[in-house]
Amino acid sequence: MLTAGDAAPDFILPGTDGEVVREYMLAEHTREGPVVLAFYLFDFHPACTDELCGIQNLGWFDVREDVTVLGISRDSAFSHRAFAREYDIPFPLLTDSDGGVSERYGVRIDELAGHRDVSNRAVFVVDADTRVRYAWAAEDPSTQPRWDEVRTALDEL
Repeated sequence: MLTAGDAAPDFILPGTDGEVVREYMLAEHTREGPVVLAFYLFDFHPACTDELCGIQNLGWFDVREDVTVLGISRDSAFSHRAFAREYDIPFPLLTDSDGGVSERYGVRIDELAGHRDVSNRAVFVVDADTRVRYAWAAEDPSTQPRWDEVRTALDEL
């Protein structure tokens, strides 16, 4: 897994803001400020729903307009769109269909509870220089991220 100080691999992935399906590039967002990458297992999985809804409920992402949040899983952009609409997710959800981005970030899981090739629950804060400033991955997929640590990493930028 990538750690603080590592270069964050750039990517171009399809995704949706809940309305339009288009391509998203990491470098496009780091030009505007820090990016929080939130890898998760599946759309509509209860723990993932808690994680992504938890991000929007934090409120401090609304205060920091320079922070971009991108959710990433192996589900399709169309599944993401339905998920974003159902739970009013206010940030883009991206599709890592072949697992290449999850692999480069070191959070790809080949098998979990009968599901093949998923992204582990993980969070990375990437700065404007595309350096990882914070990295966390769940040892148990039901564990939620430590959002206070993410906030501290963002505040230090």
